[in-house]
Formats: sequence, structure tokens, C-alpha cells
Amino acid sequence: MKQLGVVVIGRNEGERLRRCLESMSGVAPVIAYVDSGSTDGSVEMARARGVEVVELDMSVPFTAARARNAGFARLRQLAPDIELVQFVDGDCEVIAGWLEEAMAFLREHADVACVCGRLRERFPERSVYNRLCDFEWDRPPGETEACGGIAMMRAQVFAELGAFREDMVAGEEPELCQRMRAKGWKVWRLPSAMAWHDAAMTRFGQWWKRSKRTGFGNAQRLWLTGSATDASIVRQTLRTWLWAAALPLFTLIATLALGRIALVLLLLYPLQLVRIALGMKRGWRFNLERAFFLVLGKFPELLGQVQFWSGHKKRRGSTSFDYKS
Repeated sequence: MKQLGVVVIGRNEGERLRRCLESMSGVAPVIAYVDSGSTDGSVEMARARGVEVVELDMSVPFTAARARNAGFARLRQLAPDIELVQFVDGDCEVIAGWLEEAMAFLREHADVACVCGRLRERFPERSVYNRLCDFEWDRPPGETEACGGIAMMRAQVFAELGAFREDMVAGEEPELCQRMRAKGWKVWRLPSAMAWHDAAMTRFGQWWKRSKRTGFGNAQRLWLTGSATDASIVRQTLRTWLWAAALPLFTLIATLALGRIALVLLLLYPLQLVRIALGMKRGWRFNLERAFFLVLGKFPELLGQVQFWSGHKKRRGSTSFDYKS
């Protein structure tokens, strides 16, 4: 598999990074690990395993896109003839057989530029937030609009399209996929298991911060791509403003005008929760959990969008949403 290169990014992933690198040992001939200021010995551990290490200059605003691009640039220096690149986060463990299957799929489908598989949460039982992540990554196979941060891409296409946008705090992968599709390329999701992910998200504050990142990323993508933004992002953004801004404001105005009877409008929130829960096909407990956090999540998403629109010129690419720190 001389035509394959792997880019791993991480910061203080410790044991997760060790498992990540071990999962590709002997399979991926060229691996570049990009470290963003780890203090837990990750750099030394990676080098001891013979992995090429790129240490980012942390005086420059960090984004995952910048880290992945730096890793890709080092891969091209080490192996200019690589045809495919697998991007992996340091908290993931690639499942045996995935690299071979993804490579075979891209060989057989010349019109596909990017392929991903099923990402699974390693410890969904540890918290509701981990379970929500596992559900979030369970998407139907086939042609799709976008991949996540774990995916295999054609190196030439990646380079020709200008790689990831380094000024994007979040959502850089779907933005790149949007550019791929605009050039006639396809993005594909296979039903196969691709990697185990360790979200390590056990606190409400972590979930809140991750949800703010989603809102910030959606606003940034709308600003960058305008009318070309995928309809799904536009719909998600409109729903955020409807449930987290318009309804509370309308309720306040109605209460001032009509009195406390107008507070009945707030019943729309539990009604929406029940509607969402009834539309899912899992157990009742998970359905209610998922519905509750989907409704509640509109508020941190709104805060993330407001944060972007209130200061995007100075904060673009420099706002951190590292929910693990």
C-alpha cells in the first residue's frame, strides 16, 4: 500500500493515541502525527514508534483543519507519490480491514473523491453524551453530502481543491466535501465499521461547549459559502434561531401584552420533544434523551452563532472549542 499515507492529529491523547497508532502499525507505510502542544509525552511516544511528528507552532491560532493540512504537507514531502490519504483523530482506533476496504472502493469508483465508514463510540455506556455521539455518527450508507474528520481522500483532489480551510473552527470537512461535489466528485459512506472513537465526554459542560462549536461552525460556513451552502446547514441554522431566539422572544412579548396566560407558548418545547422522540425507532429511554438534548442544544448552538457573528473578523480561526480540556 505504498500509495497510502495517514495523517493523525491530536493533543494530550495519551493512551488513546497509542491505540490509534498501533491500529495502523504494519498497514500504513507512511504516518504523520501532528501534535498541537501536548504535555503528556505524546510526541516522544509517537517518535519512539517511528512515526513522523509535526509539532505545530501554537503561537498561530489552532484549528483542526490547520493540523490536518500540516500533516498532509509533510506526507507529500516524505512520499510525493501517495495517491490516497486517511485522516484520523488521535482519539480514534482504526478498525482492522478498513484501510484496505476504503482503498479498494476508491480504486473501483473513479468518480468518488472521499469515502468514510461507520464511526463507533468506544464507551457509549459511560454517559448520555457518549451515547449521543454514537447515534450522531450512525448515518445511512451510500452517496452522502459530507464526511467527518475520519475519512480517506484522493490526495490529488485534496491538493487541487486547496485542502481544508484553515480559518474554519469547525465544519471544515463538510465545507471541503461541498467543494468536491461542486467539481463533480462524489462523497461516499460505506456501511463498514471504520474506527472506534473515544469521546471521553462525561460532563454537561463538555456537551455544551461542543454544541456551541456546532453553532459557531454553521455560522462560519454560511458566511464563507453564502448561497452555495448546503440546504441542510441552512435548515439547521433556521431551526436554531426559531427555537432558541424567536420563540422565547415572542413568548416574552406576548406575556408583556397578555399576561401570564401567554406562557402557555412554552409548552411547544415539551411538545417538540415528544414529537422528536416518537419519530425515532430506538428504546423509549434513548429516544427521550436524544429528543431532550436536541431541543436543549438549540441554545448553545445559538450562542455559538452569536459569538461568530458578533466578532468573526477578529475571532475567525482563533476561537477554541476544545471540549476535552
